[in-house]
Amino acid sequence: MNIEKEIDEIKKRNRRVEKDKEWETSWTRRICIAILTYIVVVIYNYMISNYSNIFLNSIVPVIGFILSTLSLKLVRKVWEKKNG
Repeated sequence: MNIEKEIDEIKKRNRRVEKDKEWETSWTRRICIAILTYIVVVIYNYMISNYSNIFLNSIVPVIGFILSTLSLKLVRKVWEKKNG
């Protein structure tokens, strides 16, 4: 009985871990972070009185974030081949 309970707990943990992995790599998460980053940078630019192309300038960090999430996937694959 105790072993079955432990196996059930391990299965529950594995499902939770898999969902966490899915969330970490999901486009929903990336888009939400990108939107929030954009809003924060627009507010920051407004607060420091940087009105010159405020909306265009604020998109630069968002593009950097999106590119970093895409390139890290490639870097991870190379790393896994080398170390795995």
